[in-house]
Amino acid sequence: MKKLISISLVFILVSLFFAGCKKDKGNPPALPPAESMTIDFSNFDTQKKSIELIPGQKGTENSNFQFAATVAVIWKLIINTTLVIPVASFKLAIDQTPVYLSKNYWQWSYNVTVAGSTYKARLTGQAVASDVIWKMYITKDETPGFPGFTDFLWFEGTSKPDGTSGQWTLYESSASPNAILKIDWTKTGASIGKIKYTYVKSNTFNTSAIEYGLTTATLNAYYTIHYFNGVKFSDLNVEWNTKTNNGRVKSSDYLDGTWFCWDLNRINTICQ
Repeated sequence: MKKLISISLVFILVSLFFAGCKKDKGNPPALPPAESMTIDFSNFDTQKKSIELIPGQKGTENSNFQFAATVAVIWKLIINTTLVIPVASFKLAIDQTPVYLSKNYWQWSYNVTVAGSTYKARLTGQAVASDVIWKMYITKDETPGFPGFTDFLWFEGTSKPDGTSGQWTLYESSASPNAILKIDWTKTGASIGKIKYTYVKSNTFNTSAIEYGLTTATLNAYYTIHYFNGVKFSDLNVEWNTKTNNGRVKSSDYLDGTWFCWDLNRINTICQ
């Protein structure tokens, strides 16, 4: 009888021990939204590559829209070229199951295929006093003609535990591990309320920035852009309606910041 009691007692103690360990793990931190890394450029897809168009330019019926689109898409090219691998890697994290490493520290590990090449992604999240610290490490095996790299810290950042805001720092590449882009973001309800890219690499374009946000105005989306036009820095404001696509643009370089408008067909129109 005593033996049965002893065995039962051991079983209970072991069960309580493992239950306590499981409880101590808690839940993994909530991932920031994938949209915290990507500005919406869908309204400004264009084949034009020149930035010499001037708003209101005679003989070019869509020059107002085209001017706004050309400057905005310069930023899209950064995301679709230099940063395509880390951005694609982060988007896939939401579908993965994290592994508990230690107190308040979790890891997501998975493979990512970009342009036919496979990369190993390792995202860590650690909850601290008032933030969650994120780090994304990327590994690429060596292939003929292309050197590999191991655990390159491609981006890192922080977010609030409730997922309402955060910041990312993205690095250029394993061959040139310089900080290239800082991203500040806030979330309103279920959507990104505001996201800002700031170019931080030390060259001519340093301090260039674009901010994207949504509002309740008729023209309910906007860009505020600070960019180098080849001679000096300029400021550009763009506002548009995300459903009808009509909008307007103004620049510090043209006619004292006068607004130039386009209609739902992207054709120049008089601003009302």
